[in-house]
Amino acid sequence: MSDIPLGVLDLVPIVSGSTAADALRNSVDLAQRAERFGYARYWFAEHHLNPGVAGTSPAVVLALTASHTSTIRLGSGAVQLGHRTALSTVEEFGLLDALHPGRLDLGLGRSGGRPPGRPAETPASATPVVDGRAPNGLVVPPPFSFERLLGSPRIALQRKLLLPPGAEPQDYAEQLDDILALLAGTYRSPDGVEAHVVPGEGADLEVWILGSSGGVSAEAAGARGLRFAANYHVSPGTVLEAVDGYRSFFRPSDVLDKPYVSVSADVVVAEDDATARELAEGYAPWVRSIRTAEGAIAYPTPDEARSLEWTDEDGDLVRDRIDTRFVGSPGRVADRLAQLQEATGADELLITTVTHDHTARVRSYELLAEEWRRR
Repeated sequence: MSDIPLGVLDLVPIVSGSTAADALRNSVDLAQRAERFGYARYWFAEHHLNPGVAGTSPAVVLALTASHTSTIRLGSGAVQLGHRTALSTVEEFGLLDALHPGRLDLGLGRSGGRPPGRPAETPASATPVVDGRAPNGLVVPPPFSFERLLGSPRIALQRKLLLPPGAEPQDYAEQLDDILALLAGTYRSPDGVEAHVVPGEGADLEVWILGSSGGVSAEAAGARGLRFAANYHVSPGTVLEAVDGYRSFFRPSDVLDKPYVSVSADVVVAEDDATARELAEGYAPWVRSIRTAEGAIAYPTPDEARSLEWTDEDGDLVRDRIDTRFVGSPGRVADRLAQLQEATGADELLITTVTHDHTARVRSYELLAEEWRRR
């Protein structure tokens, strides 16, 4: 499997007893280690108003990380276009590319200031799921409904604080086309006025679209012949729908002549299964805090996690995420990743790991890289 590149997705988690500054220092350190371990990419997710995540514009933390690394590709996983303009996005990443040419991935997502709206029409998955499993045995649970999150006061507050008063997000497909035109130097207003972004125009960026379903994002990526990243770690129940939808919409472009897919997974690796399970103990309450719209809490220690009250309802809320994380020895986790790659046909895999102990987190990535190279 060593011919399938592995990348890292980091959300800059704050662990119990630490600060946002600690989280940022840990993320930069992990990026440096990932570069030495041979990971292909290091992406930062954009988050806001989470007590346990150091929220920031990806461009800011990418600039910091780029100055401390030299070869690993760096990117956004993803910029939330719902509260940004095409121009600001191209300007930010154009500046980064000017300083670190040929190393940046511009990952674009729909979330942020965008209201929930009507669910997109999605094509039926071409991959059958029987009794919660793909043909090769990969666990594909029932899709999780995010309705309770979209209607929460915290999400409404996030939208209010991210957008200027009275502002509305631009249509997503139109915004993508504006970004691509500004990068290519072909932008024209409806009145025929040209716009040229310096730096930004002609920047050597890889553009990715991130999506959790086979709907709007998958269609936008496929129709424009762009790379697509699907989220098994966030929405495992729709990962096959997402990659199948993207491929069904794909049209060759100047960038790609065939579909190109990355798929993400939650991973914790240790020398043995028991140690890995202990390191992953805080995962369930951490996911619960996200799915109750409380906002991600500081990642708890194993003892803190075991002391928290837990109900059957809590278990139901996070079961799909618990059942689809890959926790264990290097061999066990690598086998599960190979199964994910086979089921989705992924060209790359993106790994995200959260533990209470930074040293253990670094070791998890090191052990997996060593195992992956041996295969």
